[in-house]
Amino acid sequence: MAIFNFLSVVIACLVMMLSLGTTPGVGQSSSMSSNPLASDKKTHRLVIQVNVNEPATMTLALNNATNVENHYRELGERVEIEIVTFGAGLHMLREDTSPVKDRIKVMAEKSPSISFKACANTQTNMNKAESKDIPLISQATVTKSGVVRVMELQEQGWAYLRP
Repeated sequence: MAIFNFLSVVIACLVMMLSLGTTPGVGQSSSMSSNPLASDKKTHRLVIQVNVNEPATMTLALNNATNVENHYRELGERVEIEIVTFGAGLHMLREDTSPVKDRIKVMAEKSPSISFKACANTQTNMNKAESKDIPLISQATVTKSGVVRVMELQEQGWAYLRP
C-alpha cells in the first residue's frame, strides 16, 4: 500500500511537471530552449539516386531536389542535397547525352546546396564501351563509386530517395 501511494505521488508530480512544460533542461533561459539560433538548427540531408536513362526520372529527381530545397529555405533551415548518378543514370550528367543538362546548369547557379555526383566506375565502363572519353557537364563531380557514395551517405544519416 505504501509503495502504491509513493508511486501515485511520483506519477502525479511527473504529470504536473509535464503540464507546466518543465523539462530536464531546468535552469536554461527560455530564449535558449524555445528559440534556437539558425546556426544551432539541424542541417537536413538528402541523397537522390539516379541509375536509369529515363528523362522522366531525371526530371522527377530535379523536381524533388528543388521542392525539398524550397521547403527548407522557406522555413529558414539548412539543407544539403546530393544527386548521385551511376549505371545508365550517368547520362543525366553527360555533356553529349543529357536531356536535362540545361536545367542542371541553372539549378547549380541558383542552388549551391544541390550537388551532382557522377560514378567513375560507370564513366570508365562507358569510355570502353563507346571507345571514347565520356564528357561530363561542368557541374558534375566525379566519385569513385556511385553505389558506395550512396551507401556512405546513408550510413552518415542522410535520407535516401530513388524517384
